[in-house]
Amino acid sequence: MDDKNHKLFGRRGFLGGVLAVGGAAGLGVGGWSALARLAQGQDGTAPPDRFYVFAYFQGGWDTLLGIDPRDPAVFSEDSVGVTRIMPGYGNQSTAEFQAAPAYAPGTEILLGPAARPLDAVADRLTVVRGMSMDTLTHEVGRRRFITGKPPSGLNARGSAGTAWLASRWGGQRLIPNLSVRVESFNPDLSPEFSALRVGSSADLVAMLRRRDPIPEDAVDQAINDLHTDEASCARALGSPMLRGAESARQRMRAVLDADVQSLFDFGNATDPTMMALRDRYGFATNQLTTPGAQAAVAYQALANGVSRAVSFTATDSLDTHFDDWEDDQAPRQRTGWKAIADLAAHLAETPYEGGESMLDRTYIVAFSEFMRTPLLNARGGRDHWLTNSCAIVGGKARSGGRVIGAASDVGMSPQLVDLATGRVTDDPTGSIIYPEHVLRSMLVDAGLEEDRADLRVPAIPGLLST
Repeated sequence: MDDKNHKLFGRRGFLGGVLAVGGAAGLGVGGWSALARLAQGQDGTAPPDRFYVFAYFQGGWDTLLGIDPRDPAVFSEDSVGVTRIMPGYGNQSTAEFQAAPAYAPGTEILLGPAARPLDAVADRLTVVRGMSMDTLTHEVGRRRFITGKPPSGLNARGSAGTAWLASRWGGQRLIPNLSVRVESFNPDLSPEFSALRVGSSADLVAMLRRRDPIPEDAVDQAINDLHTDEASCARALGSPMLRGAESARQRMRAVLDADVQSLFDFGNATDPTMMALRDRYGFATNQLTTPGAQAAVAYQALANGVSRAVSFTATDSLDTHFDDWEDDQAPRQRTGWKAIADLAAHLAETPYEGGESMLDRTYIVAFSEFMRTPLLNARGGRDHWLTNSCAIVGGKARSGGRVIGAASDVGMSPQLVDLATGRVTDDPTGSIIYPEHVLRSMLVDAGLEEDRADLRVPAIPGLLST
């Protein structure tokens, strides 16, 4: 997706969104006195903390190069007539991507040469394979994974999984659902849980900073006192709209007082914190839309109490139908996997309560709209294939090394899976795995046992457990 397709929001647009949130959420007249108040439940209680990152690999990834590879010694050119699978590692133009797949350290997860950055987080890795997308269309596959529902034509149906997940904790975060260069939907829930969509960290800085002229403290306080007095009169107290507007005003003041924009000011060339983030995620001050920069946004938003769920584009331009597959597919995938591995490692280093880390509480889900064909085409590339995989890093799956399902060894087709064990089965009562199984599993893990999102599939019991 091009940046021009992503609407940039100024402070005026953001304030309008906050006003809508305040009215929909029905916050009290007292509002929020500090950013820390945003992380508290309305009644002082909340389910155990969970955080979510959805990392989108745009264009349809080649899972043979990534998280569902095949041994080229077994799936050789001589066996193609039987297996209908061509791993194609020797066709790669760069030597490092010509390597045969290898198991992630300490696990039984075979990884292709493009996914080697996941070796660093192998103990926290779960892979779901043999998933069916029932489509060869980019928009349909992407929107099905985002919402957990097959679209109507090209039109998404239902709210994004991130909206449902963010809603579980109510208004506990300033921006409960943040999306960087990934589309989102929310026809079912309060506007509070709609994704705030931005194109880069610079957008967040623009919408969260105070604009000149900034009044002197005494003048600012006098204006605040006047608004507070007005909000306490009988007319204001009797109007749901005015109560909501006052709550939104107080919330916006808390945002500005907290100086949240500084968390995302990655273009600051001299600030030591920003310099350290750029070094860790491998981007420069003029590279604010790169996968590394987007992963840094996710870290800052989660670790600093700004967001509950963050989506970002881990890499783009994977739609390699021609001989660009030999040059571009693997390195672009690797860039995305590195951003995810860097984010996971950073979250693992960030303490949480009770001796846990942020990664113990965060699920990072890597997905694409579908995989590419297991056979190379006549143009030296791969086309669209309805099978798919996804990867989950972190959360409760601390032991890692788990594989759910499998694509077949003939043509890499979806197979029936015993959801209780996660293994392929010949029993006709088994299930084909779809994206909605993954989303339903996450919702159940969050305590949303009732299928309010209307996904109409069961959770996969072993997907997120230890």
